[in-house]
Amino acid sequence: MKPYKKRKQIVPEVITRVKLPRGEEVMGIVEQRLGGNKMMINCLDGKPRNCRVPGRLRRKLWLRPNDVVIVQPWELDKDKGDIIFKYRPNQVEWLRKNNHLEAEKSEF
Repeated sequence: MKPYKKRKQIVPEVITRVKLPRGEEVMGIVEQRLGGNKMMINCLDGKPRNCRVPGRLRRKLWLRPNDVVIVQPWELDKDKGDIIFKYRPNQVEWLRKNNHLEAEKSEF
């Protein structure tokens, strides 16, 4: 007889700390995937940026449209940047509740 597998209990995630942007880092929302490791991101400073996922995070960081991320703008070209962190859904909820993330604007 095979032993039964134990079922995992779902434990609600408790938010202890949420990473906030430092220095020149900016929060943004993934607008569109452009192919490869590049994405178009609407940053909260009002600029759309063409960003990439650095090689060290390429397999660890999976992104889809409407994900909230932290972007590090490039030194020479501020219209481009690197994605360095992705927020989880419970962290996004905390950011909205504490006014770190603007409420979504309706376009219609």
